[in-house]
Amino acid sequence: MTDSQNRRVVALVAGSHFVNHTYLVMLAPIVTVLAARFDVSLAAIGLAIGVQNAVVLALQLPFGYVSDAHSRTLVLGISLVVGTLGAVLTALAPSYAWLLGSQVVLGIGVAGHHPAHYPLLAAVSTDANRGRAYSAHAFGGAVGLASPYAVVAATTALGFSWRVAIGALAAFGAVYAVYCLLSFRGVDEEITRPGLQARPDGRPTLRSVPGRVQALLRTLAASRGILALTVLAFLTSAAAWTIRTYTPSLLASGYGLPAGTANVVVSAMLAIGAGLILVGGGLTDRVGAGPVVIASYAVLAVVAALLATLALPTLALGIVLVFSGSISLSRPARSALADQLSARADLGKNFAMVTIGISLGGAVAPPVFGFLLDEVGLGFSFGVVSVLGVLALGLGWRIVRDAAADAPPTPSAADD
Repeated sequence: MTDSQNRRVVALVAGSHFVNHTYLVMLAPIVTVLAARFDVSLAAIGLAIGVQNAVVLALQLPFGYVSDAHSRTLVLGISLVVGTLGAVLTALAPSYAWLLGSQVVLGIGVAGHHPAHYPLLAAVSTDANRGRAYSAHAFGGAVGLASPYAVVAATTALGFSWRVAIGALAAFGAVYAVYCLLSFRGVDEEITRPGLQARPDGRPTLRSVPGRVQALLRTLAASRGILALTVLAFLTSAAAWTIRTYTPSLLASGYGLPAGTANVVVSAMLAIGAGLILVGGGLTDRVGAGPVVIASYAVLAVVAALLATLALPTLALGIVLVFSGSISLSRPARSALADQLSARADLGKNFAMVTIGISLGGAVAPPVFGFLLDEVGLGFSFGVVSVLGVLALGLGWRIVRDAAADAPPTPSAADD
């Protein structure tokens, strides 16, 4: 495999991450608009978003199996095509029941992107560039999360409805799906379809459903590191979702900033976090995943504790908010650890497990911390985020300490 082919795979996967993340959050900027349009509560629209996340959770391991045993590009194609179909159905929704159904379809599409992306990245990266490859992927996803907000703002300013905004995202996704899948036709099968090497006749070995379950359980039991990374992903995802969701309330109610200013500050904070992903990838390649993980979660614990005081002066508050993106800094390093701890045949399943931790954090944190904010206030709630940071720091240190002993031999991309 050539360097140009490897760079092409990284770029295509980063673009797919962008598209899938626009689908993941496309309802968030229009929650109140949809509630009014379909005459339902905000909680009902939240349920629609929850339905999508539930489908994503349920399909992580099945897609991981298909990615490992048969074809990574098959899973990638399902992700882009079915996700785009779900976005189109969302834009056309005439009723709330239709909206719920469209989120099921969207969830099927979104569910496939991590089980396909991470094994593809692992196949084309080496110890010298792995952190940067994962940071390019994460950066694409971070920009994707921000894009629906910008598209909705632009279409609203032009006087168009929410359907135009969702339709525009779907149209871009459709064009990219065609381009991406055609571009992958020229990529070596040892990267895209490693499962076909399992039998001399070029077909993957087929197992019964019980056999697949037993194989999966053996894989997980043999890798305590992946299970620990899944828990770590849950802790850090819960912290990240809480900071993203409730920092505007913290700034407005706790520090007295006007609501508009608070939202601008948080937008800038998220933009800085996207940049820190790229910094984290470079640091991971330069100093290793362990130091980046440990430093990032230590900073998270300190930042959340400082915010919880509700007493920072304005200048100090701005500095602290910049460092709140330390979770973003750690993402390429965490992915590199998952890569290091995975046998090549289990990449899809293992990254699917880590994604389950991420998704669970996103499902649990907003309602739980919303309840805490109502019942015990901002200071205590962000103090709990600091505790999550301390737990992540301890678990991250343990994973890093055990990684050298637990990791299977990892061939470089040049040896594949």
